[in-house]
Amino acid sequence: MLSTLERECIKIDNIHTLDLDITLDCGQCFRWEKEDDGRWHGIAFGKELWVKCENGTLELYNTSREDVNNIWREYFDLVTDYEAICNSFSCNEIMNKAAKYAPGIHILSQEPWEALCSFIISQNNNIPRIKGIISRLCENFGKKLPLGGYSFPSADILAPLSEKDLAPLRCGFRAKYILDAARKVSSGEIDLNKLRILPVDQAREILKTIKGVGPKVAECTLLYGLHRLECFPMDVWMKRAMSELLPEGLPISLNAHAGIAQQYLFHYTRMNYSQMIKK
Repeated sequence: MLSTLERECIKIDNIHTLDLDITLDCGQCFRWEKEDDGRWHGIAFGKELWVKCENGTLELYNTSREDVNNIWREYFDLVTDYEAICNSFSCNEIMNKAAKYAPGIHILSQEPWEALCSFIISQNNNIPRIKGIISRLCENFGKKLPLGGYSFPSADILAPLSEKDLAPLRCGFRAKYILDAARKVSSGEIDLNKLRILPVDQAREILKTIKGVGPKVAECTLLYGLHRLECFPMDVWMKRAMSELLPEGLPISLNAHAGIAQQYLFHYTRMNYSQMIKK
């Protein structure tokens, strides 16, 4: 529990497009949990945060005004005009329906290395197990934070390790992929921040030089870790969604915000698939 001082919160008003429940539980991040009091607890960029959003007011606990301005506004993507983007999807009947079903989804701006490592771990895995592996990774190799949580370990920390060192994570074949990614990032062979500005096809190919990183992990890293909103990850649910709803593909006019379209479609399909296949 937070102390009286730590329970004091910083409020941001007029946040009417953000739905934390869907945003933090839609498969784009793995270190957030909802607590009994309705707040979400998570750790990002080495900071431990409690947050909730009600009636258009975002409340952030255990943080400073400086961190709100320098980290959390961007992390929760409070600067993108989601209402305008959502309205632009009205040009397509399916996308209009999916966007209106859950308009409060935001694309988080996560730390690039954490996103890359997390989606390597996500391969052929389910969300509870992904969260378990990441939790053990942080507890074993991250820095302990003042309120008891653990930071996500940097590539520099993981790079010198062996597969044997990662055995406590119980991550199986993914261990060698995590280590290869850490070594390439730590050595500077891959500069994740440069991928923000490279042509997206070139950025994808660079990420795929990491062992075990295929199209899906590369696309997720670019979208969720580098905020490349033109990226469109495809997993089992998205393949079902595209097959059932958009067999001819996403309308070209929506390509600039394909990643946002993907989240709308992903959530809509996951929540309504049983009804869809009955039609």
